[in-house]
Amino acid sequence: MREEIRIFKALSDWNRIRILKMLEVKPLCGCDIGNVLNIVQSAISRHLRILEDAGLIIRERDANHVLYSLNRKRGSPTVISQLEFLQNLDKDPLIKEDKLKAAKLHKCGTI
Repeated sequence: MREEIRIFKALSDWNRIRILKMLEVKPLCGCDIGNVLNIVQSAISRHLRILEDAGLIIRERDANHVLYSLNRKRGSPTVISQLEFLQNLDKDPLIKEDKLKAAKLHKCGTI
């Protein structure tokens, strides 16, 4: 039950949902996420930590960057089902815009 509570708390914030939706496109570093959401790095770090603690995302080091991606392969059945449920939000205009921006990004904000 604790896992479910962590997951639902993580999903209770609109910016964290936006982050998850961007990560559907491709793995991103924190600075890329911050550029799309237009929020400060400390807030991005906090959101990413909450999502990682809930098991919804994983991080991997890639040269000088830490890339975040959805935890689709190693996640629990609850994590996987919630990530699948989020696919229903693709019609939201802001989500569409975020995903388009994320698709155009290269590492650390370069397009």
